[in-house]
Amino acid sequence: MRITQKLVGVGMLALMAGCSTLNSLNPFASKSKATPPSPLVELKATMAVRTAWKLDMGKSDNYAFTPAVVGNTVIVAGAPGALARVESATGRPLWRIKTAVPLTAGVGSDGNFIAVGGVKGAVLAFDMDGKQLWKQQASSEVLSAPAVGEGVVVVRSIDNRIVGYDAKTGTQKWTVQRVAPPLTLRGAPGMTVKGKEVIIAQPGGKLLALNLATGAPRWEVAVGEARGATELERVTDIGGAPALLDDDVCAASYQGRVGCFDVATGAPRWTKELSSHVGVALDQRFLFAVDDKGAISAFNREGGSSVWKNDKLGYRSVSTPVSYGRAIAVGDYQGIVHFLSREDGAFLARAATDGSAITSQPVVAGTNLIFQTQSGTVTAIAVE
Repeated sequence: MRITQKLVGVGMLALMAGCSTLNSLNPFASKSKATPPSPLVELKATMAVRTAWKLDMGKSDNYAFTPAVVGNTVIVAGAPGALARVESATGRPLWRIKTAVPLTAGVGSDGNFIAVGGVKGAVLAFDMDGKQLWKQQASSEVLSAPAVGEGVVVVRSIDNRIVGYDAKTGTQKWTVQRVAPPLTLRGAPGMTVKGKEVIIAQPGGKLLALNLATGAPRWEVAVGEARGATELERVTDIGGAPALLDDDVCAASYQGRVGCFDVATGAPRWTKELSSHVGVALDQRFLFAVDDKGAISAFNREGGSSVWKNDKLGYRSVSTPVSYGRAIAVGDYQGIVHFLSREDGAFLARAATDGSAITSQPVVAGTNLIFQTQSGTVTAIAVE
């Protein structure tokens, strides 16, 4: 299983600059040696997909850059410091700039402001024309894309400090510090804005809702609970960004559970045992999740009953799924995008990108699905 997530000893951050990994404790390393990726099954496409456009943003290194969709445009970033806004239908650049520092996280935008994370904890904000507004310094490395809403830029650093900055000026408005477990996955747990609140995926398997204006906690709930005798067995971080639809917020955790919760109160609607290190996708009827072996499952949003499971992409480092129309799509470690039926999980089509892993969360932009690879290729795939 080819995967970039590692385990990080939080207590070592001060000595090791927040960038060190404990390879010997990587729970995926032993699996990659024991179980090779599943070969691709022969496929006769029953759905038409095509590449609409591609854009090179530079290699992502070991970071995950999720594009942001604003109206009929997409904002994309890359590790070398490239930041661009392009038309979602054609990929035509509206502008492209070089940021002051290399980047480690992005992109967050509310349609008024753009925010990204840079090396050594830098936080940069821009207007919608690409003009830099301010630069601030987080307490440690920033791997999660900032969240933007209600005139506030929210940044979570790897030491689990969450800071709200004024989106216009960069002035710090509030700080929330949460204790991180001794070991966490070196990933990019996401944040999602809902009205006047931001919902934050936390190490230790928790979701936390904060008031955007003040940082005051609204609720906190455990998606997965730590179990086991060793710290390695007790790792239960949430992968990806919380998924929101109507009154539901849903997420999955490593060595934990998948479930949906009331977005206003955090009260559980349902949970099921599942171990995942990526995010989930929602539509009006189903929740889609990928387990840590690469199996893709669909659950009913109402009650969480199992609908189907497809295990033909085992150990292919499957990405967070995205739902569009009659299909869901996932990327894998070879940069291949797989389309499956949302009704029964059968394969519908397949498309190639650039041959490198897709680890960031795909997004929907109009009639295109946007995938960004570790080599930095942003690919828009049209579903016809």
